[in-house]
Amino acid sequence: MEFDDKLPIYIQIMNYIKKKIVSGEINGGDKLPSVRELSSELKVNPNTVQRTYQELERENLVFTQRGMGTFVIEDTEIIKNLKKSMALDIVNNFISEMKELGFEYKEIVEIILDNKKKEE
Repeated sequence: MEFDDKLPIYIQIMNYIKKKIVSGEINGGDKLPSVRELSSELKVNPNTVQRTYQELERENLVFTQRGMGTFVIEDTEIIKNLKKSMALDIVNNFISEMKELGFEYKEIVEIILDNKKKEE
């Protein structure tokens, strides 16, 4: 994983884990790597991973069982809502950047439809 200097590392790790959860790469009930394992894998300070897990727990996406580890919640509704929220963020960023380039909504839709036709 490569980190961007513009965003705190713990947030980037949170986004990385969230993407794995919504894509199904990590399922509800799965145990996340230990703080030590993940910090070693990503080559970051263990405190950074600990903060990541704390923030994910604060957002009710994971829970910690003392002595057992950190686990992904099994509530499919929360995961589905997270997926929708992440998708909306991507779409809103895309539209915002396209408008900065001077495109109108109609032109943006045309570009998307043209691209979709090319893929088919």
